[in-house]
Amino acid sequence: MELKKDSNAVSIDMLLIVHSEKRRAAQGAHSDRQADPGAPPQRRGGLQGVGNGIRRWQKLERNDLHGTQLTVEVHPRDAMPQLLKKFPLAKRLQGDKNGNTRARQPGGKDAHAYPWDRSSLKSMPLDLRQFEKLDTYASQVTVKSGLDALVSDLLQEAHSDLERVRAIWIWICHHIEYDIEAAQEKDRQAFKPTTILQTQKTNCDGYAGLFERMCRIAGVQCMTVPGYSKGFGYQPGQSFSGEFDHAWNAVFLEGRWHLVDSTWGSGLVDSTTSKFTFLYNEFYFLTHPALFIEDHFPDNKNWQLLRPPQSLRQFENNMYHKSEFYNKGMLSAHPQTSIIKTVNGKVTVTIESCAPTLFMFMLNGKQEHGLLSFRKNGMKLDVYPPTVGTHKLQIFAKGNSEIYSSVLEYTLKCHYADIDVRLPAELHQPVGPSWFSEQMGITKPSHPEPVIYTSDGRCSVSFGVEEGISVLASLHGDDGPVTEETQRRYIFQLQREKRTELKVQVPHAGKFALKIFVKKRQEPGNYVFVFNYLLCCTNSKVNWPVFPESFGNWGQDNELLEPLSGVLPANHSVPFKLKLHGIAKALVKGQDTWPLTLNREGYWEGHCSTAGCQEVYVMVLENANHNFYSYILKYEVDAQ
Repeated sequence: MELKKDSNAVSIDMLLIVHSEKRRAAQGAHSDRQADPGAPPQRRGGLQGVGNGIRRWQKLERNDLHGTQLTVEVHPRDAMPQLLKKFPLAKRLQGDKNGNTRARQPGGKDAHAYPWDRSSLKSMPLDLRQFEKLDTYASQVTVKSGLDALVSDLLQEAHSDLERVRAIWIWICHHIEYDIEAAQEKDRQAFKPTTILQTQKTNCDGYAGLFERMCRIAGVQCMTVPGYSKGFGYQPGQSFSGEFDHAWNAVFLEGRWHLVDSTWGSGLVDSTTSKFTFLYNEFYFLTHPALFIEDHFPDNKNWQLLRPPQSLRQFENNMYHKSEFYNKGMLSAHPQTSIIKTVNGKVTVTIESCAPTLFMFMLNGKQEHGLLSFRKNGMKLDVYPPTVGTHKLQIFAKGNSEIYSSVLEYTLKCHYADIDVRLPAELHQPVGPSWFSEQMGITKPSHPEPVIYTSDGRCSVSFGVEEGISVLASLHGDDGPVTEETQRRYIFQLQREKRTELKVQVPHAGKFALKIFVKKRQEPGNYVFVFNYLLCCTNSKVNWPVFPESFGNWGQDNELLEPLSGVLPANHSVPFKLKLHGIAKALVKGQDTWPLTLNREGYWEGHCSTAGCQEVYVMVLENANHNFYSYILKYEVDAQ
């Protein structure tokens, strides 16, 4: 090994540049284990940029040096090495804004506190509105010739390092798609910037390499950072070892290093069809390091940009919040571990959000075996796995968009399944009133909690209803009523001033879903589901019949005191008492006709004999000048 020393040098840096056909070939030897832009490709061989030359050389095995030519220069700290001048990046490095020929390694002033302080999703203060014009411009720039010309065009509307980086980021995220075939075939030519510009396809190595190259042309310090990732195919709790599976970038802006991942910012690949879709993700631009570490673990802990840095074991064990978790305004979730063990057959998950948010969940791909309640700023979910074993729990959030996105995924370990906690199949989500039901016109519920316990099989639920809103309710149980008509006959609905009361009686012991629907009276269309209650009755002696059937002329302000049972005993004299508004006459018709009289308290009263009839009707005359009576209630007579 020959050393050439400059006699005028005061301080020296050693640059080791390794020329090895073997290592260059290894650089293209990738084996991606997923077909997603988040698909982590394996760690690259060879050099990872000039700034890391010495450290990378130290990691070469003895066998890798066989037949290798090694040239070492000793040069002044601020001088440009002769060999480096052969690289096209040399000119750009000399033109660095800070006058440096090498990118500064991250230090203490680059580090952010861990855990996340909830202040911002970004590592520096940003107002994304300031980028609107630039983003539109950069996304529409087309490739005319080479990379230098492309960068020059992109920088026409960029007036700071931050804007230069933003323009490059936007262009890559909107023009470069993930190349599944090249990744699977380990085609290293597909990862070269010139090839990427031609095909506008690459994998994560290509994304990171192109981003670094374009930043350096723009005069901005940038590094490619290899490491492990929690991308497509990641399983909660899995361990990481061996070759790295992903690559991203660090950029130097305003005196600090910041992190970006243009691969994951560009879009998604459908694992079933292997088709790429551009779906821009702002989250991975200058991501706060305390959030970036959730799915990116760099080969060098300094590139975590965290204080204190996290260990690989912590990275493996920590809860993985997907980018949509933060994009949709989530702040935290509990438990904070991805693998949860049930306690007495139950698991509880809570999420805190910045604003009211709609959620849904799936246990093993189905919306079953859980009670999901909305909170003003978050949600609570109780899950009861039906069997012993391992279960997959996914949680989705809607946010401001019309699409529910997956935000969390847990693995549940169930060692005891409580067979007594079997929820009705028709129990939909959410359970219990919330900000959402209030938004839909239902206010001040008598039962704010999602579960109602009744010892005698009966309960009364009431709530305020905004003007112009109609309410519909039905009762559902696995062993209960089956027809739509019967589902509503176990509920008798009363309207008192601006409140609606639901008198409910269940046909037998068990668990039931009391479902609430609403509709604006003046608008066409069907009733919309809002929420349901879970009704629980353990009294085995309960055997309530249905309520009487009501017809359209049953007024909203009417009130039924007796008889509440829709099935009347045969050959009996049955008392009737109702409050009816705006009518002239009322009667009960069975085998014969019995008039009802209006008492001083405003109730229509009377008796009816059920002898010789199968059905009994309550009828009213609304206009005294007419002789046409309307049916408002129908009772059945017991065959016995």
